[in-house]
Amino acid sequence: MSRAWLIGAGPGDVELLTLKAARTLALADVVLVDDLVNPEVLQFARGDAQIVHVGKRGGQQSTPQSEIVATMLDHLRAGRSVARLKGGDPFVFGRGGEEQQALQAAGIHVEIISGITAGIAAPAAVGIPVTHRDHAQGVIFVTGHGAGEHEADWRALAATHMTLVIYMGMRRLNEIVDALLRAGMPPDTPCAAIESATRPEQRHVRATLSEFVQRVAQAQLGSPSIVVIGGVASLAAPVDAMLKP
Repeated sequence: MSRAWLIGAGPGDVELLTLKAARTLALADVVLVDDLVNPEVLQFARGDAQIVHVGKRGGQQSTPQSEIVATMLDHLRAGRSVARLKGGDPFVFGRGGEEQQALQAAGIHVEIISGITAGIAAPAAVGIPVTHRDHAQGVIFVTGHGAGEHEADWRALAATHMTLVIYMGMRRLNEIVDALLRAGMPPDTPCAAIESATRPEQRHVRATLSEFVQRVAQAQLGSPSIVVIGGVASLAAPVDAMLKP
């Protein structure tokens, strides 16, 4: 009997994969892998498993979502067990909810295997707690990928005084920062951007909101990166300290 799983591969470091995810991968006949998944995670797949790469990365050409779902359904209807392997957690900006709905509509039960989301792991990798009694009573996860009618309400977000953790925000960082400043967020608000978090190539930048875009550009940080805005970002380790062996 075929089975379906949506599996979170974690933020990058293969050792942050959960035990349940590793065990489940070993059961799948077919593994559909997102672009941001560390290839080392595939060591836990069966040696005879079919690996299908379905690149999904913000701002870059990606496999259409409809094609991914159709591929999953084709394999499942042929009696194969399918693992959909996603970076981070499948239900945090991973379209896992859409895939679950599509499979359920086809009468297929899908099991969710949670993963550590980059929105928590990336800040932690440089010493930033997303909540802290002295700085923030809560945290808001938001995508920076939207525009137009899909744009986040940055004025409302700024008014919460909570930590903002922004996924897929690098391409529009200048617009996001401008919107937060116009919304009244203080220019000296601490900010950080973490690139390739938990991986050997991890880098990060700290700056105030008014200097943030310039500092990120100077460091030539790119995607995948997580942006943290709020008092907790002041707790990030100095960049030089992270470079020491």
